[in-house]
Amino acid sequence: MLKSLQIEPEKCTGCLQCEMACSYENEGVFNPAKSRIKVFTFHDEGRFAPYTCTQCAEAWCLHACPVEAIIYNPETGSKDVVDDVCVGCKVCTIACPFGTVNYNLDSGKVIKCDLCGGEPACAKACPTDAITYVDSDHTGLNRMRAHAAQLLNP
Repeated sequence: MLKSLQIEPEKCTGCLQCEMACSYENEGVFNPAKSRIKVFTFHDEGRFAPYTCTQCAEAWCLHACPVEAIIYNPETGSKDVVDDVCVGCKVCTIACPFGTVNYNLDSGKVIKCDLCGGEPACAKACPTDAITYVDSDHTGLNRMRAHAAQLLNP
């Protein structure tokens, strides 16, 4: 059973615990700038929205990589960067329509969410459950329909 991150922005308080946990898990430092998940701030509304790689089925980053450094992980469903193969050309960063593949200046390689090998640190660290790791069947079309119905019938 594949799982995926479910993000509910309405629950996010902007505490950045997800960014801190991610940077520590992947880089060994508490530094939000090195996180693979980001929290976007809507300053005027006082709202926040975590975002990261959605592990697209089409995976434009994977298909764009000229050296095949991004591979599909069948255990987690994530698209993982193989550091030893990545040449840091950044083509995948351009191919990603969501801006969730980033260049790491320290390593000269790209970084993106790999779901922490099946135990996402961001979901574990989120105190409000704005980020959860759930069965992939619980995300998607039915959830979008339910949200659309709420918007139509407030």
